[in-house]
Amino acid sequence: MKQILITKLRSMLGKIKETVDFIESKIKSKPHIGIILGSGLGDLAGEIVAEVAIPYKDIPNFPVSTVNGHMGQLLFGTLNGVQVVALQGRFHYYEGYSTQEVTFPVRVLKMLGINYLFVSNASGGVNPDFEVGDIMFITDHINLMPNPLIGKNLDELGPRFVDMSEAYDKKLLSLAKRIARHHNIHYQTGVYAGVSGPTYETPSEYKYIRTLGADAVGMSTVPEVIVARHMNLPVFAVSVISDLGVEGKIIEISHEEVIAAVARVTPKLVTLIKDMVKEL
Repeated sequence: MKQILITKLRSMLGKIKETVDFIESKIKSKPHIGIILGSGLGDLAGEIVAEVAIPYKDIPNFPVSTVNGHMGQLLFGTLNGVQVVALQGRFHYYEGYSTQEVTFPVRVLKMLGINYLFVSNASGGVNPDFEVGDIMFITDHINLMPNPLIGKNLDELGPRFVDMSEAYDKKLLSLAKRIARHHNIHYQTGVYAGVSGPTYETPSEYKYIRTLGADAVGMSTVPEVIVARHMNLPVFAVSVISDLGVEGKIIEISHEEVIAAVARVTPKLVTLIKDMVKEL
């Protein structure tokens, strides 16, 4: 059993190298910042001066996104004059991928040379002070999914035990607040709870998640952030409150309504992220 685990880990290293080698053969410049575009946030890609776009299906060992609203390609180019790479569509545990597969692209981006990771998502607000359309800068998370680091550790990727006291980089968070205030962008801060999905939460689950200390709940982000920190990659994450899980405000919600809610605040997010990228 031990030998099988070691073989699987070595195989993962080999897959990462194979994927990185393939991508590097297609690009001319190393990206400085990696951006994961969540549900409805693909409009930011339109601000990137594209140099290369690689469909996920063409990338060795890459998963393929199956969610509506996730375009499914790796986009390289410049944003406000800075070299970036954007995942246009992410991968989720509920799609049938393991958390290790979900986070494989984060490891690849790190090996490609990124120095910062920006993550975005849509989420349900469980804080009674939140409203639909609020932008929440994530300050911490609660992981309610399988941890992507379970299993034998590979020291080449990161330490066995990962400190998560600052999962979300305080300097990046401070920068985001300053830029938001400069543009009069209203924002909230809070804790994000990551759950498996794909069902939206029941009223009792919303109450439970709020009792745990979360301000919002969603089906992504947390595994990506854990792996980013495993590889010592600073993270900034932002969530758009697309629906409310607050007693008296809970209504039936669809994925299309989530995307529509996010689309209304996308211009503000584009302004925020463009300015953050420029300052970094």
